[in-house]
Amino acid sequence: MEILLVEDNPNDAELSLYALRKHRIANRVHHSKDGAEAIDYLFGEGTFAGRNVEETPKVVLLDLKLPKMDGLEVLKRIKSDQRTRQIPVVILTSSREDRDIIESYSLGVNSYIVKPIDFEQFSESVRQLGYYWVLLNESPVSKLDY
Repeated sequence: MEILLVEDNPNDAELSLYALRKHRIANRVHHSKDGAEAIDYLFGEGTFAGRNVEETPKVVLLDLKLPKMDGLEVLKRIKSDQRTRQIPVVILTSSREDRDIIESYSLGVNSYIVKPIDFEQFSESVRQLGYYWVLLNESPVSKLDY
């Protein structure tokens, strides 16, 4: 099982990775630092050409404010493609803006979480996200034949 973490802030990324490792949530986490890299990874393009795209992440943890391609554009691409639309996507962002929340849900996000500012709360939020989406949630992704 794999998590795709799409986060450009090195501190938030490291904290997320630390929380997931500490609580033994995922065997593998792929970290993309921008939206374009995440899309290349998911669809086996660019530097990820040749990657087995049938091995999809169990969940995508997606920031909104990303370089090259923002999180809403990444979400739109994921949810509009037959090969990836069933992958659960959780927005993990600092934005509380109504338009971001509304647009995310209209594009098919599975959950929208505002990052807590406190270190311990952030770590606990990531632990709970990982636990639910990786261990508890039954996803159709692993059951689909491409």
